[in-house]
Amino acid sequence: MRDAAWVRVTRVFVLVVLTVFTVVPLYVMLVSAVKPLRDVQSLFTFWPSVMTVQPFIDMWRTVPLAHYFINSLWISLGASVLSVLIAILAGYAVSRYRFRGRSGFLATVLSTQMFPGILFLLPLFLIYVNLDRAAGFHLFGTRSGLVITYLTFSLPFAIWLLVGYFDSIPRELDEAALVDGSGPLGALVRVVLPVALPGVAAVTIYAFMTAWTEVLFASVLTTTETRTLAVGLRAYATQSNVYWNQVMAASLVVSVPVVLGFLLLQKALVRGLTAGAVKA
Repeated sequence: MRDAAWVRVTRVFVLVVLTVFTVVPLYVMLVSAVKPLRDVQSLFTFWPSVMTVQPFIDMWRTVPLAHYFINSLWISLGASVLSVLIAILAGYAVSRYRFRGRSGFLATVLSTQMFPGILFLLPLFLIYVNLDRAAGFHLFGTRSGLVITYLTFSLPFAIWLLVGYFDSIPRELDEAALVDGSGPLGALVRVVLPVALPGVAAVTIYAFMTAWTEVLFASVLTTTETRTLAVGLRAYATQSNVYWNQVMAASLVVSVPVVLGFLLLQKALVRGLTAGAVKA
């Protein structure tokens, strides 16, 4: 059955509006990144009178962008790997076993997503400082501390998502693996995980994107040596000037890993989110 004409027109109109709101900011960023600074600071034009790639060269010299890039990559990879490993084990246990407190655990995991991140900022700051004073665990201002911080809000969602995905996988696969002599962990690794790869990919890209773009915790819990890209971009604004063309160039460069990862894993991400939605 074909849609009514007004439905098709409305659909096209909405898609056009969403495309405009998506493409125009990206175009402005790209145009500003290839303009000299004086042109960016003057009246905006949709086509540059002078084009240059110098901002893409100068952005590495104005601030230690490469160092910030390495910090963000290390932290994002660490947070995503730990989130995936822990979420796989926790999600599989919750999905396949019935134990006391299971429903409460799931409710607690999901309820953590209702609170804004700023509520956790001061408690985590105090915990890190007191741990350093009392036990010598130096977490404040370190990349390891920021990885642990990002686990506090990426891990609950990852567990909830994988529980829904594991529930969609028939239990007969586990039983067949157990009959063949595999233990529970062997059944998970050899049988269940290959089927659950789309869900695992969804969790991976979510955790990586969350850590890569986070600003609030990175602004407080890092030092000049452990600063991430999201915070380091502010260094292009000095007391005397703001290098807008370099900011736009750096913003385009630092978004490349997330965009590439999302494009490579978008099908797996959609399938994983669908499984989680069905569970909810």
